[in-house]
Amino acid sequence: MNRMLIPAAVAAFSLGALMSTTALAQSKTLTIGITNTINTFDPHMTASVGTDLSLLSHIYPSLVLRGPDMKVAPALATEWKSIDDLTWRLTLRPDATFNDGEKIDAEAVKWNFDRVRDPALNARIKAWFALISDVKVISPTELEIRTSAPYPAMIEQLSMFFLLPPKWAAGHKPASETASGGPYVLTSVKPGESFTLEANPQYWGARPEFDRVVIRVIPEPASRVAALLAGEVDFVNSIPTTEIQRIKDSGSAQAGAVPSTRTVFIKFNTRKPPLDNKVFRQALNYAVDKEGIVKAIFNDQATIARCEVMSKDYFGFNPDLKPYPYDPDKAAELLEKAGGAPAEPIELEVPSGTYLNGEEVVQAVASQLEEIGVKTRIVEMQFSAYMDKYLKTKDLGRLSLLSQAWPTIDADGLLTLFAPGNMYAYWDNADFGKALEEGRSTMDKARRQAAYKKATEVMCDEAPALFLYTQPATFGLSKRIAWTPRGDDWVRAFDMKAAN
Repeated sequence: MNRMLIPAAVAAFSLGALMSTTALAQSKTLTIGITNTINTFDPHMTASVGTDLSLLSHIYPSLVLRGPDMKVAPALATEWKSIDDLTWRLTLRPDATFNDGEKIDAEAVKWNFDRVRDPALNARIKAWFALISDVKVISPTELEIRTSAPYPAMIEQLSMFFLLPPKWAAGHKPASETASGGPYVLTSVKPGESFTLEANPQYWGARPEFDRVVIRVIPEPASRVAALLAGEVDFVNSIPTTEIQRIKDSGSAQAGAVPSTRTVFIKFNTRKPPLDNKVFRQALNYAVDKEGIVKAIFNDQATIARCEVMSKDYFGFNPDLKPYPYDPDKAAELLEKAGGAPAEPIELEVPSGTYLNGEEVVQAVASQLEEIGVKTRIVEMQFSAYMDKYLKTKDLGRLSLLSQAWPTIDADGLLTLFAPGNMYAYWDNADFGKALEEGRSTMDKARRQAAYKKATEVMCDEAPALFLYTQPATFGLSKRIAWTPRGDDWVRAFDMKAAN
């Protein structure tokens, strides 16, 4: 079984593999540029789709996958059905194994569910499966999942759930070592710089198109574009919208943008004053010109958020909500009603090189808040440090730029990040929580939609965030690669093909 340690490179990359101007040369190598480094190799301790989970999806199996067509497709699970409102039954492939020969059977799947639900582990993704009350093995290829309440989006949620080998995990550290049971094996790491994957000869599924995949960490957007134009990488994402035409004009690469499922907002830490004051939070929403930001920074390729954190692609989206209009006078009036602006600047945190044009957006927001008398202090930090503040020390700044999406494309996932008691929330509203529970109490779509309408109305009024825009999913692509653009953050080599 492959063993990979994250703290140090086990094998150095060759200069040619990293800097080749023919990235699809010998042995069909694909080179991908991503925005941030990998924070952990443990798939149960991360929810970062565009980085951690995208890498881990190459080396660990999942029960289902959401394909480039945005539909959920079989992977390890060949069939699934809802037996009743509280029971799902899954049928598994009989021939799947991890690389050490351990079977990927119903017992292994149950162990992974049990691990994630174990309070002692405190898994990052435990909230995804909080409704699961029992996992029962029926046979090596069948298992039943019982829930304490209806969980209509569970199968979609499983597209983010990757399986560790139980016996291997007992003697290894999944956070810093890897095994394999997927299409690739992680063979070398240059911490913070690059990761090399080789096609797994023992993989039980279809052999991937590319023999080798090199994933390079390129935080700066300009550097990602330069690497693409130089032929050093075959794929990059999160490029400035202003660079799309330049890449097209180069003749050496393709570029474009599609609507994403990711909404960007300024998250409010409502545990800290003055963000504990609803009127103050509403004032900030009126103070920012969302339309101006979309035009000036995104060339009109972003969409103004409708006073909610979901895009129109989500089940549960509320089309009746309207954005907070840009109204500095209204903002000033509410600010005075809330007791005025603090004397000292409010910290405005931003993870550097993470969100498309994030630094420019923060500057624009800070400038407009300044116009109504609210001073801010912009604090840039690495994404890993930002996530530590957000989730480990639970000490997020009073204002912070955040972008969230949920691959279930369902309110049941994304809105739960704001639910009372959720580690991501920094907000506690009983009416919002009650509406979410109503949405989870039934499999009936009409009743669910009505419940999420209530939840989004409460959220709009209470304003636990400064709602901004839905981010465009931008990309640059070598003409040697064929790929279907998608707006849900997954970056996977097995979704790409060599162009004819």
